[in-house]
Parts: sequence; structure tokens; C-alpha cells
Amino acid sequence: MLLLVVLVATASWSYGFAQEIPMQSPISITKFQKSARMTCEIQTLEANLDAIVIHWYRQKEGKAPERFLFASEGTVIVENGFQTNRYIVENSSAQKRCVLTIKNVIPDDAATYYCAYWDPHCVWDPDVKIFGSGTELRVSEKGSSPPANSEILQKNHENQITYVCLIEKFYPEVIRVTWTDDKKEVTDEVVKGDTWQSTKEDEYSVASWLTVPAENEDKKYYCKYEHEEGKASLPTQVDYVKTAPQEEVCKTVNRDQLMYRTAYLVYIILLLKSSMYYLILLFFIYRIWASTKHQGKKA
Repeated sequence: MLLLVVLVATASWSYGFAQEIPMQSPISITKFQKSARMTCEIQTLEANLDAIVIHWYRQKEGKAPERFLFASEGTVIVENGFQTNRYIVENSSAQKRCVLTIKNVIPDDAATYYCAYWDPHCVWDPDVKIFGSGTELRVSEKGSSPPANSEILQKNHENQITYVCLIEKFYPEVIRVTWTDDKKEVTDEVVKGDTWQSTKEDEYSVASWLTVPAENEDKKYYCKYEHEEGKASLPTQVDYVKTAPQEEVCKTVNRDQLMYRTAYLVYIILLLKSSMYYLILLFFIYRIWASTKHQGKKA
């Protein structure tokens, strides 16, 4: 994984030219015994898409990425060890898009897939490739589900404002969350938390924080998320944005964990209470039985 990160970082600023990282969609795919289709777009590419070589890599968890095919001028070359008839590559020069289809998905296909192309400006190192953002393929009979709820919470400090974008109860846990203003993506003072598991085993949630100066309170920001089941954009300057004290923000972010623990404690308490009632009932039954037995002996 480290090798891939270095390749992406190097390719992004090669020979003084900033290159666009190919955007892949969807961010993840959950399939089983069906076809999986993923797209690689290079919008700023100057050359004709058919004139360049598009490489596709597969990276399994804990392993280095391996190239399994490349496409050039309408010809697809599949590497040894991979089944040629399971892969279809379609190029659209007008849309600057390359589409890979994997037929009849099997458990061994589970991995993260990257498209890549040579950097035409990197004359000092012809081996530099620009890698895409990646698509994770999961092989599961369980279907994906979109977020059940998404909202923005707002906390006003003395000289700054913190927005918390809360996205709840989705599957799988793979999700991309970004902040933007009216012009570009915002990366300063942005913190994305790790996804956590909700009360149900197959539901996940995530939160992302954006902190801005207080003088920007009239400026509109957007929390955008991309999930396998779709995309959405939440603006900050709308009626449903809630202003809450810091304690409430923290409680909201962690309310799934709190609800789970509370439910568990209630269950334990009820179980103990029922056990006590059971013991009390047994005690009275024993007393009645002992009294009856004693009277029988007297008779």
C-alpha cells in the first residue's frame, strides 16, 4: 500500500506539472456471482484516450498491487494467470472514460482496483504512472444500503464555527466524505473520523468536522459524501442545520455507541430482576412444600 501511495504522490507533481488523478466510480461495489462494472475518468487528459495505454491493477489486502491487464488502441492484453474471457474494457474518447467489467464475480476477485496511465510530462522517469482513486470490490451475498440519515450540526465558539457532518447507518462502511465551498474543495481545518459500527452488525456511521473563522458564518459550505448507493451534498446555510452546545455535538456523534451500551445495561438489569423474581418464587414454593410436608408428618 505504501508503494502505491508513493507512486500517486510522485505522479501528481512530476516535472513541474500538476496531473489530475483519475477519478474512479463507484467508490465500492458489493457483488456476488454477477458482473461488476467500474469507471475510470481522466477529464483533463489532453491526448486522445485511444492513444494512451490504460493499465488496471488489483490490490488484495496486505499485498502489493499487481497489474492484471492493460488496454491500448482497442486491444486488451491480459496478464498470465488471469482469465481473459472474464474482463471487458470499453473506452469512450468523447467522455475520456475507460470502463472495466469483471464478469461472474467470485470470492477471489475481492480487492481494490486501480486504473493508471503513464505521465506524459515526466521525461526524467518514464516509469512514473498516475494511479486512480480506486474502487473496492466486495464479494458478498448481502446487498448494500444507503445512509438512513445525514445532517449537519453547528457549534459556535468565540472566534470560530465548527460544523459536524453526521452520516448514519449505511453499508458497506466504504464512504468518501469531502467539504467544499462554492468554488473548490476545502481541506484546511477538516477532520474526518473513522467509521464506527452502529447498533446493528451491518450498519456503519461516520462524522466529519470543518472549522472556519467566525466571520465566515454567512458563507455556505457543503458536506459531500459518496457511497456505493449514491451521492449527496448537504449545505451548511439551511434551516435544518442545528446549533448545539459542544456536549450535545459529542453526544450526537456517539449516540449509537451510547444507545447500544444503554440497551445492553437495561437487558442485564431486567435479567437480574427476573432472576430475583424467580428465586423469590422458588422460595415461596419451597415454603409451601415444606409446610405441607410438615403437616403431613403430624397427621
